[in-house]
Amino acid sequence: MADYPIYIYHTNDLHSHLSQWPLAAGFLNHQDKYHKTRKETALFFDIGDHADRVHPITEGTKGKGNVRLLNKTPIHHVTIGNNEGITFSKEDLDHLYDDADFNVLAANLFEKDGSRPSWAKPYDFITVENDTVIGIIGVTVPFYPFYDQLGWQIKDPETLLPSLVSEVKQKADIIILLSHLGYHNDEKIAREHKDIDVILGAHTHNLLKTAQNINGTLVAQCGKHGYYAGQIRLLVDEETKRVKHKEGGAIEVSHHPMCEETQVLMEELQIESSKVMETPIVELKQPLEISWTEPSQFADMLATGVREWCGTELAMINSGLLLESLSPGVITRRELHRLCPHPINPCIVKVKGAVLKETIHAAFTEKMIHLPLKGFGFRGEMLGRMAFSGMEVHTTPGSNGQTRVDGIYINGKAIELQEYYSVATADMFTFGPLYPGLSQAEYKEYFMPELMRDILAKTLKDYA
Repeated sequence: MADYPIYIYHTNDLHSHLSQWPLAAGFLNHQDKYHKTRKETALFFDIGDHADRVHPITEGTKGKGNVRLLNKTPIHHVTIGNNEGITFSKEDLDHLYDDADFNVLAANLFEKDGSRPSWAKPYDFITVENDTVIGIIGVTVPFYPFYDQLGWQIKDPETLLPSLVSEVKQKADIIILLSHLGYHNDEKIAREHKDIDVILGAHTHNLLKTAQNINGTLVAQCGKHGYYAGQIRLLVDEETKRVKHKEGGAIEVSHHPMCEETQVLMEELQIESSKVMETPIVELKQPLEISWTEPSQFADMLATGVREWCGTELAMINSGLLLESLSPGVITRRELHRLCPHPINPCIVKVKGAVLKETIHAAFTEKMIHLPLKGFGFRGEMLGRMAFSGMEVHTTPGSNGQTRVDGIYINGKAIELQEYYSVATADMFTFGPLYPGLSQAEYKEYFMPELMRDILAKTLKDYA
């Protein structure tokens, strides 16, 4: 008996780099037509973080523009990334896929009552050539406090996978996992679940130009921003319907013609979103200047706004969150989005004075001020100097160019190292290695779905 091929194409982590999508869509559409002409099976997937509120079209359409762009491709199944899952309000996510021509798989996302959202399924099946059944499971990274604050229940996907794989295996000849969990987790899953044939990964932006075969499972991921798409070829035994050989990797899409229909839709979405983004927010009578390396009124104002929003005594905000100064005149939603595009939420951390002091000293190092941070939701050029509200930080220039912190005062008194303080700040400081004292704090409270630019809008209205 003859073996037959199944081709798989996948994208991940576009992050609303929409100028690249017509090329990615052109490649996917070309491959779809090519395989149909040859009467071959080809499957198409997106693995999440397609929508990112950094782009005005995504912001202005609440992500629905991204869905319409996905509809212009042969993609038939997607899973969600953290940008879809935790940067939109629950109501907006509930309606994000209303007009989708594809299926959404999110096996570890639930309503608070334990039911599944109406717009998502844990897994699905596709029957292809020779009545071969392909089972597809979708999972996303479980940012527990964020989903909880938004009104969702998120579960550990690795805890759910054994039963999910067992259920799907009862009906499927081949199993594909859509995983927005990151490459290291994909490696772990591949070692532990031999029944999964292919893991299509995302989240950590690994560019695997050659897909990795780990314990018999093929693990693939194609970077970020739509410069590459993944292509996999499975060779299936006609008699047993099992995969005999698997290979693949990432293909640069710039060598293929762009999709003209997608380009036309982009122009339509630009006009549509502009109507929303030109909404006036406030009229400023005085300019507001921002500096990333020196004290500035605009950064101080945002710090005070975050402190008042969170209802704390203290706040600290990095000036790099504000990308531009503001001139007098009418400030629109577009301008606020341009100068504060980050999908970053305000939060409260409760830490000892010793930890706060250590963090403040670290914040004034040249390394942290000029840090060209990538990730954690930050979309700026450098982290920037820290601005404070509710506390005074006395500094003097050091002989080596470093700023020296001479004293930290709260309510006119020197900081108490053993006393606990509630500090309003940006959520990106509560995870990762930026400021370990904040990320390791036991008490963290996140404010969602409001982003920093929402607090900025209110602060500017109060100022005006």
